[in-house]
Amino acid sequence: MRILIAEDDAVSRRVLQTLLGKWGHEVISTCDGNEAWEAIQRDDAPALVMLDWMMPGIDGVELVRRTRLEHCTRPFYLILLTAKGSKENIVEGFEAGADDFISKPFHREELRARVNAGVRILQLQKDLTRRVNELQEALANVTQLQGLLPICCYCKNIRNDQNYWQEVETYIGEHSGTRFSHGICPECYEKVMKPSLERSKLEKQAEAEAAVVDPSAR
Repeated sequence: MRILIAEDDAVSRRVLQTLLGKWGHEVISTCDGNEAWEAIQRDDAPALVMLDWMMPGIDGVELVRRTRLEHCTRPFYLILLTAKGSKENIVEGFEAGADDFISKPFHREELRARVNAGVRILQLQKDLTRRVNELQEALANVTQLQGLLPICCYCKNIRNDQNYWQEVETYIGEHSGTRFSHGICPECYEKVMKPSLERSKLEKQAEAEAAVVDPSAR
């Protein structure tokens, strides 16, 4: 994971660089808020950012606030580094948009655990984005049904990609997952169903009359 750190204290910055590098991360270091803000605005900015609360230029809380406001669509995971531990300070940081806090001086295992938590969350966000893209691609394939379909002008069957002819409902069902319910529209009832019912009624009436004239026909 590429990690951006903004820490004005040279000793703390060196400790972070050493530990994060030892754990396999690529570290980009800045020594004040202005440098950190420039790094955050780059297209290739690391997604995991560790910001000292108090430092020259732009302080950590303001950096968090600006990042959330101006880069709200980018999946940054923002950790504040601070010696401030009061509830008011924690609330202020979270309200600005921070994801987590790491207290100074650093506790080695706590630092590692919190960084790993950030890495996991960013990976989940990445996986979710990939799944959303896959679903959007699938939906794009479904919308291809709105394009040109080769349909027979007599039987109304559709030719599929393998050059076989299918009924319209079969083709649409296979390409979109749509299910069909069947009914009869008023026009088809008058043109098809009603004459069929009347013929059936007349045939039964004729059979009944024939049975009366010729009892052997029963």
